[in-house]
Amino acid sequence: MNPLLDHLHPYPFEKLRGLFAGVKPADLPAIRLSIGEPQHATPELVFRAMSESFSGLAIYPTTAGTDALRQTIASWLQRRYALPKIDWATQVLPVNGSREALFSFAQAVIDASQPAPLVVCPNPFYQIYEGAALLAGAQPVFLNQTPENGFGFDFDSLSSAEWNRVQLMFVCSPGNPTGRVLSLDDWRELFALSDKYGFVIAADECYSEIYFDEANPPLGALEAARQLGREDFPRLVVFSSLSKRSNVPGLRSGFVAGDAKILADFLKYRTYHGCAMSVTVQQASIAAWNDEAHVLANRDLYRAKFHALVPMLAPVLGVVRPDAGFYLWARTAGDDAIFARDLLAATNVTVLPGQYLAREAHGRNPGQGFIRIALVASEQECLAAAQRIVDHLQ
Repeated sequence: MNPLLDHLHPYPFEKLRGLFAGVKPADLPAIRLSIGEPQHATPELVFRAMSESFSGLAIYPTTAGTDALRQTIASWLQRRYALPKIDWATQVLPVNGSREALFSFAQAVIDASQPAPLVVCPNPFYQIYEGAALLAGAQPVFLNQTPENGFGFDFDSLSSAEWNRVQLMFVCSPGNPTGRVLSLDDWRELFALSDKYGFVIAADECYSEIYFDEANPPLGALEAARQLGREDFPRLVVFSSLSKRSNVPGLRSGFVAGDAKILADFLKYRTYHGCAMSVTVQQASIAAWNDEAHVLANRDLYRAKFHALVPMLAPVLGVVRPDAGFYLWARTAGDDAIFARDLLAATNVTVLPGQYLAREAHGRNPGQGFIRIALVASEQECLAAAQRIVDHLQ
């Protein structure tokens, strides 16, 4: 077996099962707020598009996807991020969800023949970043995102010698779990580092369409690049998905877009990777990317939940509404794992300990003392869970 597999850490939900082993939950209906799985209704237009294209199951799909899908994605990017142009033929590729693409991208980008390559990850982080780095033969290094730095990046925590070894940096904006959105100044600093040290930026934007102010959607990486005069998106690739935007996590549909040269090599890798998207799924994806009405309705549902829950939980957990996304990153008075276990026993509400989403780096685990609450259930369930949490803590 590949010896690099031995370096992989247990996934957060595997740790959670171990934590909860032997716990008898309170005799109340279970409410699961630990996993970021959208539970709002899938729009009817997706079902309709799939039912009208089942004949696509009889066709071997191409790795690059249909022209129609890539054109649709390029048009959406232009509308969403005010881009004057994006070349669908060279700057866009469909992928089977952002998770698959984030993992495989590292395998294509990392040159393990170079001495001790590094991959920079935010901390806390989505564990795919770490696993992708390790299995590509690189070492993940972490930039702590803490309340003290506004959950931003402390670029100075890595030395120049370390930055010289960096080949890839994962960025998540809006962030999981903090919900922080990178500003134009953040991007300016990050692009300057990429120019100086030559590393590739993988921008995970799967939460980009869950936000609160319709007049101020989250700034995207491609949008920031254009505003800073980086028209060809050098060393930048963004990852997006329909899972959260359109409530279709089982569709496994997303895209990557950005630097054309990098995407040409990534397409070459993917041709052997065996990850072509079904034509049936492509047709459903076209329908979803072309419609914004269901996305607006989806945001309204999340907006209502945050409006109701933040005032309830702020006095006991110190929560604030994030910039975007559907998570609350909440402080606990003591150990976050013990908090989550006790909460399950007392209330039958499941949350995720923050320490499971982070690694110890620079002398601390920045997830310790926090829990992640995913507001993915119905508003009624979320309100019931919040009331149980308040009663438990009071």
